[in-house]
Amino acid sequence: MMNNKLKIAVLGLGEAGSHFANDLVNLGVEVVGFDPKPIHQLNEAISVKTSNAEAVQNADVIFSANLSSVSEDIANELVNALKPHQFFCEMNTSGPEKKLKIASILKPSGVKMIDLAIMAPVPPKGMMTPLLASGEFAFEFSEKQKPLNLDLSVLKNSKIGDAATRKLLRSIVYKGIAAVVCEAMEAGKSFGMESYIRSQISSLIGGNQDLIDRFVEGSRTHATRRMHEMDAVIEMLEAQGIEPIVTKGTRNNLEKLSLVSSKYAV
Repeated sequence: MMNNKLKIAVLGLGEAGSHFANDLVNLGVEVVGFDPKPIHQLNEAISVKTSNAEAVQNADVIFSANLSSVSEDIANELVNALKPHQFFCEMNTSGPEKKLKIASILKPSGVKMIDLAIMAPVPPKGMMTPLLASGEFAFEFSEKQKPLNLDLSVLKNSKIGDAATRKLLRSIVYKGIAAVVCEAMEAGKSFGMESYIRSQISSLIGGNQDLIDRFVEGSRTHATRRMHEMDAVIEMLEAQGIEPIVTKGTRNNLEKLSLVSSKYAV
């Protein structure tokens, strides 16, 4: 257990944020949080506030695990509430340009902003999910969190946006492979050749049958979130003058899965 004087605010108590908040309580941290529509079960020790601005008061570290679509609005809401001694970890899945925009919005507050990328699915590891930090204050943040012993890597001599870029480049590969697997499995089933297509996929991934199921189920379960992630990848690539042909296909496949999930949701 660590020194319980460390106070962490978690903004956005969705799937990722709720896991982080609950795990931090178990690590002995004082946790406060805010979400406009909290739906996930939270440890009773977590103090849920009435606004983002209230949640960050007196916090040592702020984890902002919100949707990319609202991240700039939240930055504007917080610029007059944040203090120079605080660490603001922007964890939304967006491209480097948006991370830089958020940094520019928050700059007048003097807060120490960290571009903190979540580098793997949050369940089942929760707060111990691999994280990648970049920015002027990334190393200082790494020292601050040492009692937590997080799975944190720091990019040396980096700037805001560097961690986000690496996460999205990785997503091209991982989400793209998952999309191919999903489409191949769907096609195999439609032809009554599921065993055959499984064997073909398996031959390319070292015979790991469980991985095939994780690709398919993970894509279905997290389709909407991953679709938005691929939107960020597309935006990043187009800004570089790259035509994201395959990535657009990945994004469209996730949209299809999202619509199917919504149709059968109860």
